[in-house]
Amino acid sequence: MKAGIHPAYDEVNVICACGATFRTRSTHKGDLRVEICSNCHPFFTGRQKLVDTEGRVDRFQKKYAKARELQAQKKVASDAKAARKALK
Repeated sequence: MKAGIHPAYDEVNVICACGATFRTRSTHKGDLRVEICSNCHPFFTGRQKLVDTEGRVDRFQKKYAKARELQAQKKVASDAKAARKALK
Protein backbone atom coordinates (compact mmCIF):
# COMPACT_ATOMS: atom_id res chain seq x y z
CA MET A 1 0.00 0.00 0.00
CA LYS A 2 1.16 3.47 -0.78
CA ALA A 3 1.92 5.51 2.34
CA GLY A 4 -0.05 8.64 3.13
CA ILE A 5 -3.06 8.14 0.82
CA HIS A 6 -5.21 5.79 2.90
CA PRO A 7 -7.56 6.99 5.69
CA ALA A 8 -6.87 6.04 9.29
CA TYR A 9 -8.36 2.67 10.21
CA ASP A 10 -9.18 2.85 13.93
CA GLU A 11 -11.33 0.95 16.40
CA VAL A 12 -14.83 2.36 16.92
CA ASN A 13 -17.77 1.48 19.14
CA VAL A 14 -20.94 0.32 17.38
CA ILE A 15 -24.06 1.07 19.41
CA CYS A 16 -27.35 -0.56 18.42
CA ALA A 17 -30.84 0.77 19.14
CA CYS A 18 -31.44 -2.37 21.25
CA GLY A 19 -28.59 -1.34 23.55
CA ALA A 20 -25.97 -3.84 22.42
CA THR A 21 -22.48 -2.49 21.83
CA PHE A 22 -19.37 -3.97 20.25
CA ARG A 23 -16.06 -2.76 18.90
CA THR A 24 -14.90 -3.02 15.32
CA ARG A 25 -12.46 -1.30 13.01
CA SER A 26 -13.56 1.44 10.63
CA THR A 27 -12.46 4.62 8.89
CA HIS A 28 -15.48 6.35 10.49
CA LYS A 29 -14.60 8.80 13.26
CA GLY A 30 -16.41 8.39 16.57
CA ASP A 31 -19.16 5.96 17.54
CA LEU A 32 -21.41 4.29 14.97
CA ARG A 33 -25.12 4.10 15.81
CA VAL A 34 -27.14 1.40 14.03
CA GLU A 35 -30.82 0.47 14.13
CA ILE A 36 -30.37 -3.29 14.08
CA CYS A 37 -27.58 -5.73 14.89
CA SER A 38 -27.04 -9.47 15.19
CA ASN A 39 -28.36 -9.39 18.78
CA CYS A 40 -31.79 -8.11 17.76
CA HIS A 41 -32.19 -9.09 14.08
CA PRO A 42 -34.94 -11.74 13.65
CA PHE A 43 -32.76 -13.92 11.42
CA PHE A 44 -30.06 -14.27 14.06
CA THR A 45 -32.39 -14.53 17.08
CA GLY A 46 -34.57 -17.31 15.63
CA ARG A 47 -37.75 -15.21 15.63
CA GLN A 48 -37.84 -15.05 11.85
CA LYS A 49 -41.28 -15.45 10.30
CA LEU A 50 -41.46 -17.38 7.06
CA VAL A 51 -43.73 -15.92 4.42
CA ASP A 52 -46.43 -18.28 3.25
CA THR A 53 -46.17 -18.32 -0.54
CA GLU A 54 -49.00 -20.78 -1.10
CA GLY A 55 -51.45 -17.98 -1.83
CA ARG A 56 -49.06 -16.53 -4.40
CA VAL A 57 -48.69 -19.84 -6.21
CA ASP A 58 -52.44 -20.37 -6.30
CA ARG A 59 -52.97 -16.88 -7.68
CA PHE A 60 -50.35 -17.52 -10.35
CA GLN A 61 -51.92 -20.85 -11.32
CA LYS A 62 -55.37 -19.26 -11.56
CA LYS A 63 -54.04 -16.35 -13.63
CA TYR A 64 -52.40 -18.57 -16.22
CA ALA A 65 -55.01 -21.36 -16.22
CA LYS A 66 -57.13 -19.42 -18.70
CA ALA A 67 -54.13 -18.96 -21.01
CA ARG A 68 -53.44 -22.70 -20.95
CA GLU A 69 -57.11 -23.41 -21.61
CA LEU A 70 -57.17 -21.06 -24.61
CA GLN A 71 -53.95 -22.60 -25.90
CA ALA A 72 -55.47 -26.08 -25.65
CA GLN A 73 -58.62 -24.91 -27.48
CA LYS A 74 -56.52 -23.40 -30.27
CA LYS A 75 -54.58 -26.65 -30.59
CA VAL A 76 -57.78 -28.68 -30.85
CA ALA A 77 -59.16 -26.25 -33.44
CA SER A 78 -55.96 -26.33 -35.51
CA ASP A 79 -55.86 -30.16 -35.31
CA ALA A 80 -59.49 -30.31 -36.50
CA LYS A 81 -58.73 -27.90 -39.33
CA ALA A 82 -55.71 -29.99 -40.38
CA ALA A 83 -57.84 -33.15 -40.28
CA ARG A 84 -60.49 -31.53 -42.51
CA LYS A 85 -57.79 -30.42 -44.94
CA ALA A 86 -56.37 -33.94 -45.04
CA LEU A 87 -59.81 -35.38 -45.94
CA LYS A 88 -60.17 -33.06 -48.95
